[in-house]
Amino acid sequence: MGTDARYLTAHEAAEVLGVTLPTLYAYKSRGRLQSEPAPGRTRARRYLREDIERLLERKETRRDPAKAAARGLHWGSPVLASALTLIQDGRLYYRGHDAIELARHATLEEAAALLWSAEKHEAKTAFAQSCILPAPQLSVVRACSKDPVVRMQTALPLACAVDLAGYDLRPAAVRHTGARILRLFAAVLSGRDSHTPVHEVLHTAWAPRRPEVAEIIRMALVLCADHELNVSAFTARCAASAGATPYDAVSAALAALKGSRHGGETGRVAALLDEIGTPRRAPSVLAGRLRRGDRLPGFGHPLYPAGDPRAALLMQMCAAGSNRPAVKLARAVCRSAARLLHESPNVDFALVALGRAYDLPGYAPIVLFALGRTAGWIAHIIEQYQSAELIRPRASYTGPPPAEAASGRPAQ
Repeated sequence: MGTDARYLTAHEAAEVLGVTLPTLYAYKSRGRLQSEPAPGRTRARRYLREDIERLLERKETRRDPAKAAARGLHWGSPVLASALTLIQDGRLYYRGHDAIELARHATLEEAAALLWSAEKHEAKTAFAQSCILPAPQLSVVRACSKDPVVRMQTALPLACAVDLAGYDLRPAAVRHTGARILRLFAAVLSGRDSHTPVHEVLHTAWAPRRPEVAEIIRMALVLCADHELNVSAFTARCAASAGATPYDAVSAALAALKGSRHGGETGRVAALLDEIGTPRRAPSVLAGRLRRGDRLPGFGHPLYPAGDPRAALLMQMCAAGSNRPAVKLARAVCRSAARLLHESPNVDFALVALGRAYDLPGYAPIVLFALGRTAGWIAHIIEQYQSAELIRPRASYTGPPPAEAASGRPAQ
């Protein structure tokens, strides 16, 4: 069976679930589990560990709903209903459309229109709007910081202050506000207002003499558009559930995205590649990190045990990059990580590798992530407004009992 930790034998799967082999096979026949042939073993089947753990979690949910609710906030059972994004069997779908196929031809605006349920004529009108901030204010925003994400954060409250229509929380109005936010971000990043698609705005700003880069940027933006209830999307929904404007909800999401365990992971990946430097150092540097107990950023994803499909497509695009040393380094790191971890690169690694392969600005990975994901945030915000529910989970209290707190000494 090999040493691939992602899979279990039938006997191992049955043991984890606490069932007999016939029951395991019954789960498979009823579609509750999937299996695949085990390499090098005639007639033997293997089971994805993630599928087994998910089925076990569902069984525990029925026995102990309170425990299941607590686990739901940590890659557990679904905690919110959403019609936006489905992650299933290693695939990613936006409203039923394969996101990988969409990325081959769609613009970010088209992906946004799909996620926002906007009619074609409505989307065309929405994205024809001009930037909400005039040129002098754009200049002030751009002068406030060299960090493009900080500029995006700075622009949001200024735009909200002058955009009274942003307080209209009906779906059609929020779609128009969302389009204005995307246009605002594109203008802040490029320094000028433009009615061309976002990927063309970034292409003009980053690599105007290399036409092939426009398609690379377009594809990356679409692949980053949404990813279910990640921490930034959940943050946006929490803010929207409280009645915050789309500007404020996006601002909250952007703050979450900057975190080192979310979009900020791209900075950790960049630092890893800088530390490795050359392909021949990849095995020793990665092994050294593992020996020290350090985590390797940019590899593996709990929702994609067989590999992140977004990263797979972006890494394919890396191969055609003009910066050959960067391409060779990325490949060497991926090979070493596969041998050491049995893990594939995720979208964080792929965005950094892509940026370096095409000599994009060092901040390009997180900007592509943030700008693409804004489309998804708006979709979540619209959906949350429509639900009219306040997101307010309960906490499981673990502090001292009231009697102890009142007396200042332990209870007898």
